[in-house]
Amino acid sequence: MSMAILLLYLMILFMLQIFTDHFLHRIRNLPPSPFLSLPIIGQLYLLKTPLHRTLSEISRRHGPILFFRFGFRPVMVVSSPSAVEECLSKNDVVFANRPRLVSGKYLGYNYTSLLWAPYGEHWRNLRRISSLEILSSHRLQTLSSIRAEEVRTLIRRLYNGKHDVVDMRTEFFELMFNVMMRMIAGKRYYGKDVTADPEEVGRFREIQEETFRLSSKTNLGDFLRVVKWFGLSKGLENKLRELQIKRDVWMQSLIEEHRKQMNYTSTSSSSSSLQNDAKKTMIELLLSLQQMEPSYYKDEFIRGLMLVLLLAGTEGSINTMEWLLSLLLNHPDCLGRAQMEIDAIVGRSNRILEESDLAQLPYLRSLIHETLRMYPPGPLLIPHESSEECHVGGFRVPAGTMLFVNVWAIQNDPTVWVEPGKFNPDRFGSQGEGFKWMPFGAGRRRCPGEGLGLRVVGLVVGSLIQCFEWESVGGESIDMREGGGLTLPKALPLYVLCRPRSNAAHLLSQI
Repeated sequence: MSMAILLLYLMILFMLQIFTDHFLHRIRNLPPSPFLSLPIIGQLYLLKTPLHRTLSEISRRHGPILFFRFGFRPVMVVSSPSAVEECLSKNDVVFANRPRLVSGKYLGYNYTSLLWAPYGEHWRNLRRISSLEILSSHRLQTLSSIRAEEVRTLIRRLYNGKHDVVDMRTEFFELMFNVMMRMIAGKRYYGKDVTADPEEVGRFREIQEETFRLSSKTNLGDFLRVVKWFGLSKGLENKLRELQIKRDVWMQSLIEEHRKQMNYTSTSSSSSSLQNDAKKTMIELLLSLQQMEPSYYKDEFIRGLMLVLLLAGTEGSINTMEWLLSLLLNHPDCLGRAQMEIDAIVGRSNRILEESDLAQLPYLRSLIHETLRMYPPGPLLIPHESSEECHVGGFRVPAGTMLFVNVWAIQNDPTVWVEPGKFNPDRFGSQGEGFKWMPFGAGRRRCPGEGLGLRVVGLVVGSLIQCFEWESVGGESIDMREGGGLTLPKALPLYVLCRPRSNAAHLLSQI
């Protein structure tokens, strides 16, 4: 057989498979799908960065409920409020699972952490502890002094270097990690008043930088079996495995340090300690639970929750604050209006903004909500997976289908929002946006750290605009291009100039 005839046969077989798959797709009543799913890779060839924008464009052409084959994985992408409501309200339990991705194996302790655990008793217990013990309103209020102190430290540093160009991404990064690590372990790792020893600080910084770098990478082995078979993803997996070992050693050292400090000898003192759990670090709180039920609250359990707080509790807030300050610099009228509101509520020179003031600052809240609408910290959320067959929009969705909720597409959809590309905080004058606005997700897997995130962003940005006048370097508009990755960072870090406001100079000199 000549090579030409062989190629002809292969081409015929290839076309037959494509048309057969397309025909069967319709018979099975699956959601609409872009034509041409290739053998082995499926429709992975369609994907370009940024992924949320690519999927949004495909949805505009084919509809808000789409079905793909990404390698061997069936994937559904929803891009309308009604479709999301069907998935995360009507079928909330069905889509409460997570797909088993490599990142969940190494960053989620073999799929046992809060972010990656399958829906069930273990996950419900993790959620309860996170919502009622670690991130409850009462506990956040008790630890508010930590956030206030870190904000004042930032303000003091900006005031002392008021003539310098400031890298605000670095400032927000250091502030957020100090806040989270003081809540978790009672230690600061950045700035002049570092409380951890130098070796521990270096190890912590190295681990965090490597974690964010590796967590943003896509592993093709999650979608292509051939990549797994030939070991083409071993490089990334080995790096994740090595990182997990280093991270575990560091976190375990913190646990052991706290364990030594705690007194387990007296039942009465232990009971008294439990009554004051809100004043404890997160590690101390979890060690108290371990004392009562050691077979369940193992050290790995504690390390898993520590990691979730560090990953989910920092990057999203850092990005939101950077986007918000960038938007305010490009919209000086909004910046001036926010300063006037804060001056009216807090006073011009008496004190710096406090968390208790945030409830009386509706415009500041609207600024934050509008920023989260335009630049949600997780534009596709963490993926869900269906545990059984269900129906969405009248279409059949097989069990084991990965679900992406394109929050960015919904929150920037001109059929849902008026002029979505325009920064307009006044659109949030009333509450109750439902599934039109969900930067923290929805349903059972909604982010339990929403309250902490909103408090931190409000306190930090509110304090900065109360105390300083802000200018871009060179007086030019801030570049608003989006960077790569799954958390929607800015493409370019925000560099600014700031100087004390005339009515706050005296107050700042006393901080």
